[in-house]
Amino acid sequence: MSTKFRDLLALEPLTADELGFLLDQSKPFQEIQKHPLKKLATLRGKTVALAFFETSTRTRISFGAAASRLGADTMNLQAEASSLKKGETLLDTVFNLNAMKPDCLVMRHAASGATDYVARHLDIPVVNAGDGTHEHPSQGLLDALTIRDRLGTIKNLKVTILGDILHSRVARSNIHLLGKFGCKFTLCGPAMWVPRELEKIAPGTPIRCVYRIEEALDGADVIMMLRVQTERLNDPPLSADDYILLYQLNAERLRRANPNAIVLHPGPMNRGIEITPDVADGPQSCVLEQVTNGVAVRMAILYLLISGATETDTHPVLQAKSKESANASD
Repeated sequence: MSTKFRDLLALEPLTADELGFLLDQSKPFQEIQKHPLKKLATLRGKTVALAFFETSTRTRISFGAAASRLGADTMNLQAEASSLKKGETLLDTVFNLNAMKPDCLVMRHAASGATDYVARHLDIPVVNAGDGTHEHPSQGLLDALTIRDRLGTIKNLKVTILGDILHSRVARSNIHLLGKFGCKFTLCGPAMWVPRELEKIAPGTPIRCVYRIEEALDGADVIMMLRVQTERLNDPPLSADDYILLYQLNAERLRRANPNAIVLHPGPMNRGIEITPDVADGPQSCVLEQVTNGVAVRMAILYLLISGATETDTHPVLQAKSKESANASD
């Protein structure tokens, strides 16, 4: 049975085989990032609409770079320029974008479920670039690719997630992906951000909530840091100084993890609050690798959804190599 995707709205419904296929399809695109000429003609003549109803830097630019490197054009809608601010409904805005005949819609929205709602009304592929506190599928995939590159596997790892997990779509996507490969999770942060209910968000996946960072880090293979959303620090009250004292990842605390443990952060990073600069820039940090891998993962997503390719099709990177070899022999 071939693996083919209509949309990419969440990782939770996908099987381990489907997730592994997405990661395997991303791998050859990593090579393109190292080339002087980072360009393929795979999606030449296609258009990707980037509709970000919530502000974004990394994800929006990364999807734009992915589309460009596949040869596609892009149309951009950003939150501050959205007609929603003038009273237009979400569907009307999306229908107007769709009337310009894009081949795929990449969408971010502050409301959980918004991308699923839009996808049910469109006949083109829709990619969820983050919806409320629900999921961030491409972030989960790029994190998994980074872990697999560094540790050689994503199976049966001990994963610790630190920070505001209650509001984190990144945490949820990582749990839904890595949990299907036998990973065990420890969630840690202030009690208001790590309610016990989170232990039940992925049935069958071992998840525990703890409130001491030292306990959370013991024996960890992967440490995922989440941004401290400073706008939430006053409701309920928690000072930045208290957060630093109780939950900041520093070099001393990192030593409690496995010696080969790696540190991830989806960005933006608040240096000096949730993580110290020496850890953020240290040898165990994968922060910039995550950004690079994000382009490769998003190239794979756009390629698969727009072209309709399956595992039986030759990967475009291999096609390009074959063409180069043929030209060289002429």
